[in-house]
Amino acid sequence: MKIAALLIGASFGVAGMAQAAGEIVIKFSHVVSPDTPKGKAAEYFKKLAEERTHGKVKVQVYPNSQLYKDKEELEALQLGAVQMLAPSLAKFGPLGVKEFEVFDLPYVFDNYDEVNKVMHGAIGKQLLGKLESKGIKGLAYWDNGFKNFSANKPIKSPADLKGLKIRIQSSKVLEEEMRSVGALPQVMAFSEVYQALQSGVVDGTELEASNLYTSKAYEVQKHLTLTQHGFLGYAVIVNKKFWDGLPADVRTQLDGAIVDASKYANDIAKKENDRSLAAIKASGKTQVYTPTAAERAAFKKAMLPVHAKMAERIGPDLLKAIYKETDFHANN
Repeated sequence: MKIAALLIGASFGVAGMAQAAGEIVIKFSHVVSPDTPKGKAAEYFKKLAEERTHGKVKVQVYPNSQLYKDKEELEALQLGAVQMLAPSLAKFGPLGVKEFEVFDLPYVFDNYDEVNKVMHGAIGKQLLGKLESKGIKGLAYWDNGFKNFSANKPIKSPADLKGLKIRIQSSKVLEEEMRSVGALPQVMAFSEVYQALQSGVVDGTELEASNLYTSKAYEVQKHLTLTQHGFLGYAVIVNKKFWDGLPADVRTQLDGAIVDASKYANDIAKKENDRSLAAIKASGKTQVYTPTAAERAAFKKAMLPVHAKMAERIGPDLLKAIYKETDFHANN
């Protein structure tokens, strides 16, 4: 009730501002730091959008959950309280578009090339199209990086995760992934992770280096193991009614800005994660461990049954199509 009232109030506020200023206001909300790949790409989109529309469009970027937390932001978009988001792909499962949870599967992608072959090809376009029935228009995908396990104890095998409370996003696939290694999945908003780690409410995370570093979560985690077991990417989405109601020339200009901002986002993702990992190592606060080939194989073997368990939820045909695109082999 309280959230709905806030959302409705915010919605009226945006309309009032836009009318008073004689410009189109786009509120772009996200939950991570401005220093992350997503944060930097959001600011770059703002720059391009305002330049190319010659001031007709004003983009207001709100990072770090300033407006809404993970669970709230999609509802805010659907109600029109914000116009643009770039949520992680895991967030569309709870919305009812379960197919997006295919991106949460462990070890389904080995590198950025495989991810982008799926996201920027026919499969990715088809998935974005499924959002329209929810009042959402999918515009693009942005990369982030591959996830690693952190905790206050060394993690060199799946057995080391047994009994640990690991923070995850809300995803049935991620829940099953944690159970596959004996960990206890804890669904939690990203903005709450640092404090939860510091206080011991959770024992560890599965995060990519950029979010681990910029959130300072590495300061309260003694060990980081580069399992690279899953990928975290984002979809840039807008309120469909808002987008369809834009003047045609403005929408064309914004489409171009999204294309160029997406290229920028995907060009910097790996570099930003590599830089964050180097900074974590240099801090001396977290011991970073790279698994051997045999240790990585053990993690993969433990987690791969998640694919079969979740196939019916995600869609067996979609899973097969992705395997074909990436030449996925369980034993590699």
